Amino acid sequence: MVIKVLGSGCASCKKLESNVKEAVKELGIDAVVEKVEDFKEIAAYGVMKTPAIVVDEQVKAMGRVPSVEDIKKYL
Repeated sequence: MVIKVLGSGCASCKKLESNVKEAVKELGIDAVVEKVEDFKEIAAYGVMKTPAIVVDEQVKAMGRVPSVEDIKKYL
């Protein structure tokens, strides 16, 4: 499983990345967490508002920081 955190590196983006890593840890799943900061790559997903989370190339949330529990549902 590949999970991408899309964002410029702002506080919300860092919080989302932290929440994603915590959700992966709590579920005990084998996943790669990638940080994407390139705006062209972010726009290629159709994301216009960051932060966003992409799981296996599907956008699951954008423009907000989902909780650890919400992220577990996406995974």
